[in-house]
Amino acid sequence: MKKFFFALLSLVATVSVQAQPLRAGAAVRVITPEPLLLVSGGIGTPKKATEKKGDLFIRAFVLEKGPTRVAIVSVDNLGWPSVLGNKSRALIKSIPPENVLIGATHTHSGPDAYGFPDQSGKALADLPYLEKCVQQLAETVEEAVRKLQPATLKVAVGEAKGKIAFNYYADQLYDPRCGVIQALDATGKPIVTLVNYAIHPEVIGSDRGILSPDLCGPLYSKLESKTGGMAIFMNGAQGGMVTADVRREGGKEENTWEECIRIGELLGEEALRIVSTAPVLPNPSVYCAARSVEFPIESDLMKYIIRKSPLGYSISTTGSVTAQVNLLNIGPAQILTIPGEALPNIGYYVKRHMNTKFPFLFGLTNDAFGYMLTKVDFNSFKRYEYISRTSLGEMTGEIYIDQALRFVSESPKADQP
Repeated sequence: MKKFFFALLSLVATVSVQAQPLRAGAAVRVITPEPLLLVSGGIGTPKKATEKKGDLFIRAFVLEKGPTRVAIVSVDNLGWPSVLGNKSRALIKSIPPENVLIGATHTHSGPDAYGFPDQSGKALADLPYLEKCVQQLAETVEEAVRKLQPATLKVAVGEAKGKIAFNYYADQLYDPRCGVIQALDATGKPIVTLVNYAIHPEVIGSDRGILSPDLCGPLYSKLESKTGGMAIFMNGAQGGMVTADVRREGGKEENTWEECIRIGELLGEEALRIVSTAPVLPNPSVYCAARSVEFPIESDLMKYIIRKSPLGYSISTTGSVTAQVNLLNIGPAQILTIPGEALPNIGYYVKRHMNTKFPFLFGLTNDAFGYMLTKVDFNSFKRYEYISRTSLGEMTGEIYIDQALRFVSESPKADQP
């Protein structure tokens, strides 16, 4: 009798949650530094910026279903380490810290957020600017919570067509699939459109003296002009080396703001095409879970960066770093976060084993600890020397795959479409 009573209570609770409407909210902040700061495209000395093309943003997309509330946050930067993200989480009072997913777009034309040290150990990151961004991120999430309203969803995954991305190391070894999640208000107007696609936004790069969101800026503009709602971009498994396709005849490259506009607008158009025929989901479920994953630091270069950075990264007594990995079900979509730049083969393998026809991977999310290779790829090819050197170690990719797929197997399935 007691078992029946508890089963009945569980059923009533489940029905009660399902009966509660989905709510969605979105908010945005400009974080373009004034005056302009040095631009960082990775390890090495940041370069002086003398002009800007577009603005840098923090964008927050909040979903709520019953007692579950989740924030998906995007920052226009090369990366956003957990040492910064956790400071924002501590300031956010309306959402549990483990339910705040913070990803970087990976633009190579933004201020240094890692605190990269030079050979003397000196770092040129502007710490007051980063602290301001920490505060603004928390404010953006709280504003999105205040804007929560009843919503329906559209979810789609499809191949983005056209000259958008390619793998610099091997042309066709990249994932052309684009995932789209669109929250609609009571009138059917988009509140927010999320685009998940694997690409390095490095059309302009860090050597041009230009501070920019790169192709992400025109992507936002295209989506927002077409939908009237906010746009947010979450990168994917774009490591080694999925980059913007700026190739021209004769081996030339078109590294211009105009090319950022072309690629960003094309990706925006493709995202809207992909989601246009998706059915409206009136009552999708939302599930969010998080777990900590430990990665040993084997790379001398990565040890030096982590230990010398003024940001104050945490390293265990065994010489490891810990990153938060999230699994998020939104209706039929299942999302896994990646705390770095996973190579495309890792992305394909993990997606193939996820419990959904709509797999999403949020790269450089909750942390950004360099490249993530499988052990068979690590240091195996001359082409992979740099990405192996800037990876935590040989087992980083293996640990992630094992933990991610274990997470999937132990979690509820996404809604069946």
